[in-house]
Amino acid sequence: MTDPSIASACIPTASEGAGSLPTILLVDDRSRIPNLCSDIATQAGLHVVTAATPSDALGVFQREFVDIVITDITVPDIHGMELIQCIRANYPHAKIVVLTQYGTIDTAVESMHLGAIDFIRRPFDLKDFQQKLSSWAEAAKLERIRRSLTQQLGSGMLSGGLIGRSSKMQEIQESIARTSQHDYPVLILGESGTGKELVARGIHYSGKRQKSPFVPVDCASLTPSLIESELFGHERGAFTGAFQQKIGMFEAAHNGTLFLDEIGELPMELQAKLLRVIQERVVRRVGSTELRPINIRIIAATNRDLNCAIRAGEFREDLYYRLNVVQLKLPPLRERKADIPLLVAVFIEKHKIESRPIERVAHDAWSSLLAHSWPGNVRELENAIESALALGSGPVLRAEDLSSTNQVGAAAPREMASHVRSLEILEKNAILTVVQETQGDKTAAARVLGIGKTTLYRRLKDYDSHFS
Repeated sequence: MTDPSIASACIPTASEGAGSLPTILLVDDRSRIPNLCSDIATQAGLHVVTAATPSDALGVFQREFVDIVITDITVPDIHGMELIQCIRANYPHAKIVVLTQYGTIDTAVESMHLGAIDFIRRPFDLKDFQQKLSSWAEAAKLERIRRSLTQQLGSGMLSGGLIGRSSKMQEIQESIARTSQHDYPVLILGESGTGKELVARGIHYSGKRQKSPFVPVDCASLTPSLIESELFGHERGAFTGAFQQKIGMFEAAHNGTLFLDEIGELPMELQAKLLRVIQERVVRRVGSTELRPINIRIIAATNRDLNCAIRAGEFREDLYYRLNVVQLKLPPLRERKADIPLLVAVFIEKHKIESRPIERVAHDAWSSLLAHSWPGNVRELENAIESALALGSGPVLRAEDLSSTNQVGAAAPREMASHVRSLEILEKNAILTVVQETQGDKTAAARVLGIGKTTLYRRLKDYDSHFS
């Protein structure tokens, strides 16, 4: 059983310092071992902290974000196993390595069952320890990079989960912030897969209606004969099959937001009724004479050119002007390819497979990802990453895993000149982004990018970057 004093000391870890070196905590009351390990760890690019007792070690966790722990299995005060259990239970991100005396292999194996990643026997081989520590340090650096790329709420991941830090996405973020503060109707334009519903959710959950329902309606998927019933509800016996009363989407969204996706697919006869509801703020269920007041915000979205639809007589001009009080136009992914590295990192984390941890994305895969035109936008990119993780093998994501991007090579010759130039610019942006995320650690950056360190230095010199 864990000592109560140790259990009470297990409180949440300190926050991770942005861009700081990975931290290794050495827990040992013998002076020679911590000093020796400290020198090697410093050479491996780690920030070193030492502790003589488990209580001191847990105090470090309260002050600093610890990536790696090396602890003697025979530390004083409590059994070393209890310290491992406490760290695993309260600081699961920390990787634990145990030091053990010769002849206590069974104890070391037990520690690994409790969550330790490795063990070192005393006396240990210095060269072997250096190699292992370098490996742990590299893994810790990559883990920090991964967290930096995926935990972008506020800087990279916009309201509602929309991901991006390009200038165009920053403009969308600002528009969401402004639009969420009032109740005007919003019309969101964009190709399929650009994240129109995410923007709608961002507006809703950033505004004063955030505690009320957000009700999405896909107008394109509604059965034509039942659209009116779905939107406005119906009374029992209103038509064949209406065995009970039903509340429509408008009433379900009362005091909240109704999101009408693919509004351009709504039949003309329903457009007139929708216009009346927006103007009069009342609904009448099918089969009823009673008018029911509603208080909702309308957000609509479409991938169609509604001006063309109006000219073709397929969309009401008066409804268009009623919905188009505020217009947001989402850029396709091909116009914001600088966001692809961040998107890829997020999707790798989202769809990761425990049996295939991804350590890096190969350079040829980055080239393929940045060169593809992504007609299906972010949705297509996510599908490509999920498929690559499921069908590929090994810790490196390679170009051959990305089957959906192989069409890039089929581009017409006359398109290739501008295509190559665009790829060079995108490659530069990707490299500089990763170097910035690694706080100038070129070894870690080269590994993430899947290129040699010499190649990275040459690229940075060509760019005349302030990182070189």
